[in-house]
Amino acid sequence: MDKEELTPVADDTRESEIVVEIDNLSKKYPRAKDYAVKDVSFVCRKGEIVGLLGSNGAGKSTTLKCLTGILPFKEGEIYVLGNSVKGDGMKAKRNFGFVTDNHAVFSKMTGLEYVAFMADIYGVGKEEREARLEELQRCFHLGDKIRNLITSYSHGMKQKICMMGSLIHSPRLWVLDEPMLGLDPRTMNAVSQFMKDYAAKGNTILFSTHNLDAVRRICDRVVVIKSGRVFADSPVSELSENDFVEYFSAQDDTAVD
Repeated sequence: MDKEELTPVADDTRESEIVVEIDNLSKKYPRAKDYAVKDVSFVCRKGEIVGLLGSNGAGKSTTLKCLTGILPFKEGEIYVLGNSVKGDGMKAKRNFGFVTDNHAVFSKMTGLEYVAFMADIYGVGKEEREARLEELQRCFHLGDKIRNLITSYSHGMKQKICMMGSLIHSPRLWVLDEPMLGLDPRTMNAVSQFMKDYAAKGNTILFSTHNLDAVRRICDRVVVIKSGRVFADSPVSELSENDFVEYFSAQDDTAVD
């Protein structure tokens, strides 16, 4: 694969206010009776932190995996900075970093080798990657353990190295699936602050969670998914305590994530 093809897109879409547009996304797994997600539509704007809230099985992971191109879909459209995930997946993928819920990394690499590999994939130059790695180390505190094999890492450390690898190219969009699971309180607070600072620079963050407190503390907007459908989409600043209680009670486990 040509390294030049993986450098970030530099056209007018880069300055578009809408970074992510999901339009009537529907996804049904081959052997499933019901849709995992049905007619899901919402947008994420520049500088915004959006929480995708729902219980286990509500359709959060399915939505994110369709967005990132991991899962193919036939119904609906998804655009990242104006690039269709179905029609021009390569351009869409240049502009985001993704942290999965299962820490999918090359465990036989050291943490440093993995981050360097990700930097190579996205064509990040030596000076830029070194400066970026130093910044990420201040947040994630792997220290000298970044030189150890990933196979020796704890759950939380694997989560950290996944985040570092996904951020080494400074993506315009950062997508995370249940990012706070397995993190110690210190790192959780550091990640929360990092998210706010990253969005303040004009980047966009979309992350799934079933944690209402994380939504309250971090997000600008919340999109609530229930049984594979959008139940609510609202700025967090406009939500009352009763709204949060209603959204929490609306969560269920009837869909297939």
